[in-house]
Amino acid sequence: MWNNIAQNIIKYRFIWLAVILVSTVFMGYEGSKIELSYKFARILPSDDPTEKEYQYFRQLFGEDGAIMVIGWQDENLFEVNKFRDWEALAQKIKSTEGIKNVLSLGSVYKVVRNDSASRFDILPAMKQLPTTQAEADTLKKQIQNLPFYDGLVWNSKTNSTLILVTFNEASLNSKRRLSIVEDVAKFSNEFAVKHNTELHFSGMPFIRTTMMKKISSEMTLFMILAVVVTAFILWVFFRSFRLTLLSIVVVLIGVVFSIGTLQLFEYKITALTGLIPPLLIVIGVPNCIFLINKYQQELKTHGNKDEAIAEMVKQIGLSILLANVTTAIGFGVFYFTNSSLLVEFGVVAAICVMVTYVLCLVLLPITLHYMDIPKARHLRHLDGKWAVGILTKVDYLVHNKRRAIYLVMVAMILISAYGITKIKAIGYVVDDLPKNDKIYVDLRFFEKNFNGVLPFEVMIDTKQPNGVFGNQARTLYKIKALQNALADYPEFSKPVSAVEASRFLYQAYRGGDAKYYVLPGAMELSKLSDFVQGQGQNGAGAKQLNTFLNKDRSITRVSFQMADVGSERIKELLKEIRPKVDSIFSPKDYNVSLTGHSLVFLKSNDYLLGNLYESLLIAIVLIALVGMILFRSVPIILLSKLPCLIPLALTAGIMGFFDIYFKPTTILIFSITFGIASDGTVYFLTRYRQEIYKNGHAPTVAITKAIFGTGLSMIYTAAILFCGFAIFAASSFGGTAAMGVMVSITLLVAMCTNLILLPALLLSITNRMKKGEKPS
Repeated sequence: MWNNIAQNIIKYRFIWLAVILVSTVFMGYEGSKIELSYKFARILPSDDPTEKEYQYFRQLFGEDGAIMVIGWQDENLFEVNKFRDWEALAQKIKSTEGIKNVLSLGSVYKVVRNDSASRFDILPAMKQLPTTQAEADTLKKQIQNLPFYDGLVWNSKTNSTLILVTFNEASLNSKRRLSIVEDVAKFSNEFAVKHNTELHFSGMPFIRTTMMKKISSEMTLFMILAVVVTAFILWVFFRSFRLTLLSIVVVLIGVVFSIGTLQLFEYKITALTGLIPPLLIVIGVPNCIFLINKYQQELKTHGNKDEAIAEMVKQIGLSILLANVTTAIGFGVFYFTNSSLLVEFGVVAAICVMVTYVLCLVLLPITLHYMDIPKARHLRHLDGKWAVGILTKVDYLVHNKRRAIYLVMVAMILISAYGITKIKAIGYVVDDLPKNDKIYVDLRFFEKNFNGVLPFEVMIDTKQPNGVFGNQARTLYKIKALQNALADYPEFSKPVSAVEASRFLYQAYRGGDAKYYVLPGAMELSKLSDFVQGQGQNGAGAKQLNTFLNKDRSITRVSFQMADVGSERIKELLKEIRPKVDSIFSPKDYNVSLTGHSLVFLKSNDYLLGNLYESLLIAIVLIALVGMILFRSVPIILLSKLPCLIPLALTAGIMGFFDIYFKPTTILIFSITFGIASDGTVYFLTRYRQEIYKNGHAPTVAITKAIFGTGLSMIYTAAILFCGFAIFAASSFGGTAAMGVMVSITLLVAMCTNLILLPALLLSITNRMKKGEKPS
């Protein structure tokens, strides 16, 4: 079969080249239309209860993560010139296309009781910008008399204030969001420069936009680094500019196919899919190394170029096919997670790994057919003293020191097991950023002054029309009790709810004095309700309340902002809060959902952790089935997984010892590296099998032949993979950087276990067989 494949590649080379050229041009054209993803990445599957609750909430009340905040702290907030410029900034932002609403100190409203019309009137607290300091001071007193806004728009204790910028949904989830954020930052910077002050930015639109910009720039950076690093290592190994360029061009064509595939599937560039192009470069180059090394070894033996090409395809084609299959499986198992984010990444990566394999298998033989036979200096690396010395030492250890090898491995497993017990699965919204990053620093400003900016929502379903206000407004008093209970937690901001709106209206009903900003008793609330309902659904008081209600007033929301306390702390909070919620709102009478971005993030982190075990188990089973193609021996199949699993255990142990948390990016390490680490197992077992069945060698001789036959390529590949994944350490995202370092370490250890432990295990198995018996 492989002999026919080798012949057909050369025989029909012009057809192959034409097909690849046309398809590359087509994929390049499709890839040119690729866009960044501007929607919030959904990790949870659509049928997950938490995701369903969150989507139902959004359906009723709209996007909870649509507000960008600009923070400013100054003892002289109400100095007339500063205040005028601050409000001019707010108005300039409000006039920007794509902005739904802007709330600032100058745009707050007061509610006034209109007895003649038996209604409430909502009037701006500031009729016009103050022109004198006296007017500014008067405005300050008016705002101080509106406790509804204290903790929402300003903090009277710390002299800090906010501009809350609400995006319309169309702009929030489109490319337009980037230009809006840029414009807002530009306008704000003009204010900051003029008054020699510092402004702070946060909120989900700002965080998402800044993250996407970083992802876009880092994708380009990683592409360049991947090409430079792999090209340099290839040149060091082969000392041939042509072979280096050939290998890089082949994998770059694979990159074109990856971007085109994303577009054909109507996927966009996300934090994960953006990693596929540089990953393909790093993963694809080892295919070239194994093929070129085999080609040069054959040339050195007999000097016939065409025969060397044929032998290269026949002897290496199957092994790199199986190796690429195992790598593709490592990515492809994410399909079973049902998470759109992971499915897109896994499916495209798996497909493109196999496409890159085909490109290497076809383009390398054709190109080598037209290239001159390499000179002696280009083959010198095959006899490198350093490589021969290393492989000779490995062969000695495998044949003579197996007990020591096993003891070292057992010690490594025990130490790793202890480290694994120290691992924590904690995720933060911005924990991938360094502590001195502007996003991180600004988020801490808002947590200090306003208790955070991450949405946390409580949705209360009374199960009956007008249930929020019916039965003497029993639900409102329960909401008040809930707010009082959560007020004990510094992680939560002041809530915004129908209760706060009712307090605001009652303050107006009693003449506007701040001491009446309370939820009145049932009798007074009944009078207030009559006053509100008397003006109809479009009246000022009704509008004030309807923001927190669905159409039939059976469901209401209590909106908090919370600090980025991490998934572990959120779990603790939920354990404490849920019983309090159920004690206040009887589950028989109410359906109360805790939702919002913070809760979805928590569940997403747990979901990924659960899928780590599931996807890793699937990968092990599928790769074991691939191993059955080589050996129909259960002991060999089981033991051959140890060289791949031990590096994963070591990596997990290192994460435990160095407090590297399980989170979306680091969780991906295990399935991916298991697939790639299995490549070395496949290469070695394939060569070992050839030496036994094709060349008729005894197992001990076959082991030696396999070590020297695959060892050099495995060392080259390990170097490429180590340095290739190490480039991700340059990322400004801590999780991506940790992933790069951990994968590099894992694959380096995997090279050692595949080259030392695997042959030792094979020898131990064969020594237990009857004399003359070969592995079945």
